[in-house]
Amino acid sequence: MVLEVALIDVLPGHEDEFAAAYAQARGILTAVEGCRSVRMTRGIETPTRFVLLVEWDSVEAHEQNFRASEAFDKWRALIGPHFAGPPRVEHFVDVPA
Repeated sequence: MVLEVALIDVLPGHEDEFAAAYAQARGILTAVEGCRSVRMTRGIETPTRFVLLVEWDSVEAHEQNFRASEAFDKWRALIGPHFAGPPRVEHFVDVPA
């Protein structure tokens, strides 16, 4: 399992519109093969900052099944207009205890 973490800064005043667009777009992401779970959080100290957390079967599932598909274009068309800049996206794996 791989965790995608996307740090998203939205335009000031667009926070509610971004959240509404995410609610509409979430189903696009959850329907992608290899997507296990999706969660969006919002900053308390910085309310224009959101963090998207997506569990994928693999990095390839994220990049090939989603990023290289029409689903990504639809997803981005809904949420992208609210971005203050490009999101910072990284992948993580669990550290064994």
